[in-house]
Amino acid sequence: MAARPDRRCSSVTPSPHSALWLRLYRPAPEARSRLVCFPHAGGSASYYHSVARALAPDVEVLAVQYPGRQDRRNEPPVASLAELATSVGEVLDPWLDKPYAFFGHSMGALLAYQVARRLEGAGARGPRRLFVSGRRAPSCPRTENIHLRSDQGIVAHLKRLQSTAAILLEDEELLAMFLPALRADYKAVETCGVCHADVGCPVTVFSGESDPLTTKAEAEAWQAHTRRDAEVFFYPGGHFFLDAHAAEVLEVIRKRTDQDHDRSREFSS
Repeated sequence: MAARPDRRCSSVTPSPHSALWLRLYRPAPEARSRLVCFPHAGGSASYYHSVARALAPDVEVLAVQYPGRQDRRNEPPVASLAELATSVGEVLDPWLDKPYAFFGHSMGALLAYQVARRLEGAGARGPRRLFVSGRRAPSCPRTENIHLRSDQGIVAHLKRLQSTAAILLEDEELLAMFLPALRADYKAVETCGVCHADVGCPVTVFSGESDPLTTKAEAEAWQAHTRRDAEVFFYPGGHFFLDAHAAEVLEVIRKRTDQDHDRSREFSS
């Protein structure tokens, strides 16, 4: 792993490799903690630009940028969740100089969970909390082969989820640019296998009440994946319930981040 920065520094100077993977839209060097955000399948780091603005200056937000999209669109997308988790875990090392938490939606939830496991397994300080959204627990199998569908089959799936990306994909030129990364993301999720491992931090789950990809029981099954406390919040809406309930979800994140900080101070005093 890369050398950690001097703890006296007020900010982190990332390596060129780290700069490929992480976006810091709103630097907050005085923040007490960081929140690392993982996008959904087909998503990009910019999805979390508003999150960085909303949580600053108390929480500094890092957004992960996967290969094959936006400013990394000329790179081949990665179709392996394990490979993505390894790469993200490596580039995060310089940023672990203060307490942090993970947030991920859909595919991002699974990836955040896998990165947390790898960091803990390597002996690094793991996240204080894992926030997972719009994704069933890793121990809940479903047979899905969306990545094997035709282009129009994938677009139809996005429409079923009421994704705003489905509208953009009606444009053939945009479809040609966007689809390779989206297909790779679906392959990464659909071939990662079932996992029953747990993490050492609390888990907070957010789920849409009518999400076709996650039932109530599948969301609650995340409780088996932590050696600490778990909680589940349900909101009206489907897979992209976040679009309508971002303020409520951010308020939970803010409160839990403050509580985790205060609890850590109690234990260390």
